[in-house]
This record gives sequence, C-alpha cells and structure tokens, in this order.
Amino acid sequence: MAVLLVFLWVHVFPGIVPLYSNCIFYPFQWLRGLLFGFLPFSLGDLLYYAAAIWALVTVVKWLKFIISFRRNKHRLVVSLLKTGTTSLCIYLLFFLGWGANYSRIPLGESLGLDSIEVLQSGEGHEQMAKNELIAFDTFLVNKLNCYAPHFHAMKMSELNARACRYYNSYTNCRLGRFGLGIKPTMMGWLLRGIELEGYYNPFTGEGQFDKKQPPCSMPELFTHEIAHQAGIAAEGDANLLSYAVCTASGDSSFCYSAYLNAWQLTNERLSDEDSDLAVKFEQQLNPLTVAHLDSLEQLSKEYNNQLAHIFNKFFDQFLKTQSKDDGLDDYATIATTAWRLEQKRANGVTGIIRVRWGGRFQ
Repeated sequence: MAVLLVFLWVHVFPGIVPLYSNCIFYPFQWLRGLLFGFLPFSLGDLLYYAAAIWALVTVVKWLKFIISFRRNKHRLVVSLLKTGTTSLCIYLLFFLGWGANYSRIPLGESLGLDSIEVLQSGEGHEQMAKNELIAFDTFLVNKLNCYAPHFHAMKMSELNARACRYYNSYTNCRLGRFGLGIKPTMMGWLLRGIELEGYYNPFTGEGQFDKKQPPCSMPELFTHEIAHQAGIAAEGDANLLSYAVCTASGDSSFCYSAYLNAWQLTNERLSDEDSDLAVKFEQQLNPLTVAHLDSLEQLSKEYNNQLAHIFNKFFDQFLKTQSKDDGLDDYATIATTAWRLEQKRANGVTGIIRVRWGGRFQ
C-alpha cells in the first residue's frame, strides 16, 4: 500500500520528487550498496535470469492450459490474474526503488542550462540549433586532438575507484563508499546482442558493464551507469552528468572518453543537418581517435541485428511511458546541454554539480 501511495503521489504531485529522492531513493541506494556492493558478481543478473526462467515456465503452463481449455480454464484465469498481480507488484517496486526518478525535472534545467542563450541568430531556432552543433563539434574536435596522446587504458578496478572518487568529489550525491560502483555483467552476450554497453538494475541498485567494450568507451560507460546510481534516470541526463563529472575531473583518460562520446552524438546530429560538414569535422580528428571510431563502428555492425531493433523499439516506447517524449533520442540531447555547460564554465561558473534537492550548478 505504501508503494502504491508513493506511485500516486509522484504522478499527481510531481513536486514531491525531491522528497522521494532524498528520503527514499538515496537511503535505499546506500543500503543496497552496503548489502550487495561487496559481491564479486551481479545479483541483478541472477534475478533477471530467474525472471526469464519464471516467464518461460509460466508461458509453457499457459499453453498446456489452453490445449486442455475445458478442463483447465479456471486454472488459466487464476494463473493470468496471479501473473498480472505479480507484474504490477514488480513495477511498483521498480518505481519505489528508482523509477520515480524519471519524474524529476531535467538535469539541464536544474543546473540552469536551459536559460542560457548560447548564440544569437535572426534566422530562427533551426539555424541556432545548427550553429550550436557546429560550435560544439569544433570544441570537441580540438579537445579530442588535445587529449588523445594522453589517453591510456586502465584496469577495471582502477576505473571503478576513480569514477566513484570523482562522483564523491564533484557532485553532492553523498553516497560515499556505498551505493556507487559497477560490476562486470554475466549477460554480456545479451547486452551486445541488443547493442547495450551496460545497464543499471533498479531492484538491486547495481550497475553492470560489458567487459568486451573497447577501452576508449570505459570511463564514460562507468560514469554513465554511476549517474543512474546517483538518482538520474533519464538517459540524456545520465549522459550530461557523466560528461560533467569526467571533464571536471581533469583526468586525461576520463576527459577523452567523455569528449569522444559527446562528439559521436553531436556529429551524428550535425550529419542530419549537413552531412558534408560532418565529414569535414571527422577528417580533422587525430589518427588515434579515428582508430577508436573504427573499432566502435565495427562493434556496432557486428551486433546490429533484428533483436537489437526490436529491443530499441521496446525501450523507446518504455522511455516515452516514463514522461520522456523523445524516447531513445534523449541520448543525443547532450549535443545541446553539454555545450551549454561548457558555455557556463567559460563564464567562470564552476563547482559542485548538484544532483540532490534540485540544486543548481555553482
């Protein structure tokens, strides 16, 4: 009943999301980190395997009931009702444990980025958007060429330690030793099959990553999944927070990885506006970055299949049900929000990145 009340309160009174976040989510995330963080394996993976087995057994049971419908129609109805009730309870637990964070105001808005007029243009919003993409693409190409010589691959333990330290240093999530940090998944084969690099488990609070991702993606991947542990649900906001933390750290490898991810999404959006110009920007990149992009493209082609397309459609619809009208396109909002963050930094505004209580970037 308490879970149902939280669900109704958040949807009817979205203003209580900060109260939920600080009084329910963060303590719960800290507790889950305390209970499960020491495990060398992902408990969340095991739960999903168990759920898959349960779903398969249930479907087989329904088929048997349908085949002998006259004799088992009552049992079929009871089973359907039990499955529906169980599914509702699971969704409510998801909502209580993390899902209500989808209702928080966008991170860019809470950091005061939406109010920034980055460029002035008399040619309308579309021209301004293109000019922003060009400006940010130029910025990112310069950063990648600057940081590429200093990038180096790191062990998973070192990546995890640094990512957690940067979150505790540059944000106010205040989860300390517990609640932050991700583990290698036992479902890497499945994640690659649906074109995912990692995921956050809303039931156990664990973040998981695929060990077969290239080293250039790992720092951004770690900080992206930790953003979900810090209470950021929307994928675009997780990208923004990952970018903000990585680039604030001053760590060459983390900065490079964040700039690389932001450049890919920014140049892709620019390509939709002007493909020739996007190609020109790519031609300005250093040889190491070009090699990294080739590796990422090859990996994407290898796992570009029908299963990935089906999952992407499902995930796109799921995000839209969580008040994220852009769906999967939300990932690419970093092309605008991160650039506005850089404009704010250029004006001398730096400091702790506030992700709790809706505070602003100071």
